[in-house]
Amino acid sequence: MKVSLFITCLGDVFYPGVGKDVVELLERYGCEIDFPGEQTCCGQPAYNSGYHKDTKKTAKHMIQTFEHAEYVVTPSGSCAVMFKEYPSLLKDEPRWKQRAEELSAKTYELTQFLYRVLKVNDTEASLQARATYHTSCHMTRLLGETEAPYELLSNVRGLQLKELPNKQNCCGFGGTFAVKMTPISEQMVDEKVEHIEETEAEILIGSDNGCLMNIGGRIDRLNKPVKVMHIAQVLNSREA
Repeated sequence: MKVSLFITCLGDVFYPGVGKDVVELLERYGCEIDFPGEQTCCGQPAYNSGYHKDTKKTAKHMIQTFEHAEYVVTPSGSCAVMFKEYPSLLKDEPRWKQRAEELSAKTYELTQFLYRVLKVNDTEASLQARATYHTSCHMTRLLGETEAPYELLSNVRGLQLKELPNKQNCCGFGGTFAVKMTPISEQMVDEKVEHIEETEAEILIGSDNGCLMNIGGRIDRLNKPVKVMHIAQVLNSREA
């Protein structure tokens, strides 16, 4: 099975180690990994800010970049959702709309791909820690994936997973929202950190680097003793 890795902007620039864990996980289950060097941002920041004309250019570029792929896998539910927005974005251009639909159909978030395509529910990971899981908005509400992360985490040896109070609430990142509405975003992430503390978790796990960057940054500023990990890092952990 050939898989093309869509690393995302944050993964490429700030979390390259997450990409390494994704590759190791997929290769463990027989996937041949391809990394298209021409990939760029998926266009979500521009799209969410209303610049749809500019986003079309990015969408067409990404469609061409991943057109050869058998499957596209990304460590971000949010960016996977953006690929699935392309058919709507390009609805007035029939040829591009069809190509966008083909890309959308073969694009998966990492845990979704492991659980639903590869039929993996246990990566044989081990991590001795108390943890809680942050459900990112795009992944749960737009991508509709609520089962895969929990199923995979439930089988990590030694991991005590605590339910996060008000887990459905946004962390306040929201891409450009955190920049444009900083005071509101700060209040939202402060509330999220308070709920994390309620679980007494040592580790906060998430499936979107944007959320983890936002929450992790606030945790650092408040000097809270909570480590932040992407779910790929947890599922690839082999702690004795």
